[in-house]
Amino acid sequence: MSATLESLSTGAQVGALLPLLTAVVQKPAWSAKYKKGVAVVAALIAGVVAVAADGGWTQFQHGQLTAATLLGVLAASQTSYDLLWKPSKLAPMIESMTTRTKAPRTE
Repeated sequence: MSATLESLSTGAQVGALLPLLTAVVQKPAWSAKYKKGVAVVAALIAGVVAVAADGGWTQFQHGQLTAATLLGVLAASQTSYDLLWKPSKLAPMIESMTTRTKAPRTE
């Protein structure tokens, strides 16, 4: 398989599961714009980690492969969230479960 396809494959694999990890830090009360920003930043960070894990820090010398991995993570994370995790209600459920709610004070 070519190096570009391997980079895209790595990016797609990481990106497909990323929305579940992002849901842990996101809160249901956040605006859609803010959630999207957090998701994009998380995808870029995950892409950098995926590039480093796949080929080490020297892998960043190959701009095309690095870009392919970063874009693969971003595209796969957004697509898998919209087509799989949001309709299945799993990501929103994780958001709700990881949100602390203040218990009413009884005095």
